[in-house]
Amino acid sequence: MKCLYCGSTESKVIDSRSADDLTIRRRRECVGCGRRFTTYETVEVSPVLVVKNDGSRQQLEAGKIKKGIVKSCEKRPVSMGDIDKLTESVVQTIYNSMETEVTSKQIGEMVMDGLKKLDEVAYVRYASVYRSFKDISTFMAELQKLLDNK
Repeated sequence: MKCLYCGSTESKVIDSRSADDLTIRRRRECVGCGRRFTTYETVEVSPVLVVKNDGSRQQLEAGKIKKGIVKSCEKRPVSMGDIDKLTESVVQTIYNSMETEVTSKQIGEMVMDGLKKLDEVAYVRYASVYRSFKDISTFMAELQKLLDNK
């Protein structure tokens, strides 16, 4: 780290604190001039792109995933904490895959797997939008699959 005042590259860390979950605040003292300054160290996250059905790409946004989950869980006994955990789990799985691109279909499948364990009605609601049920027979086929797995 280069000193702002004298340009020396030698400094010592006097104090380190967590600024937030991904940032560390470090108080430094320059060995050359003795002046103090603050630096921030953050985790660099490489962006993950979501490949949509039409081939377009957008940056992954946890807020969009959460919004879909919240919509499917409306008027259901699912706590916001459970929704947050599911959202975090899906996002973490995506980042842990070390892929730079993920399809919207993969994200939808991960969300449906989580919702199936959390609340079956919310799962069916999400699946009906995600899988674009065209008629009652496709809806019934999905319900039958759910019943057969029990």
